[in-house]
Amino acid sequence: MRELADLATAREKADQDTLEMLRADLDRIDVEFLAALGARVDVCRSIAYYKREHGVPMMQPHRIGVVQQRAARFAEANGLDVTFMKQMYDLIIEETCRIEDLIIDADTEPGSAA
Repeated sequence: MRELADLATAREKADQDTLEMLRADLDRIDVEFLAALGARVDVCRSIAYYKREHGVPMMQPHRIGVVQQRAARFAEANGLDVTFMKQMYDLIIEETCRIEDLIIDADTEPGSAA
């Protein structure tokens, strides 16, 4: 009987170790995901400075459509809900548009004192 209890305890420990390893993987992926999102926002800032310097309108509906279609294809190919992916990209696009508006409407150049 003691052997069965020891075996059950060992199995529970192995299961817990597996769960901890999986969670560590998820944490690492979250760090990478957030870093990629930060890099995406940085590129959007650069685009906003370009738009401001060259008089390009902030809103580019065609470009938003291209990004949304790519996200939808990714969702379909990876078993994700297309509506979820659209909503996630809507939030990302909304935030980057807000940032672009701030940059385009600003009176100062990048790096100068406000």
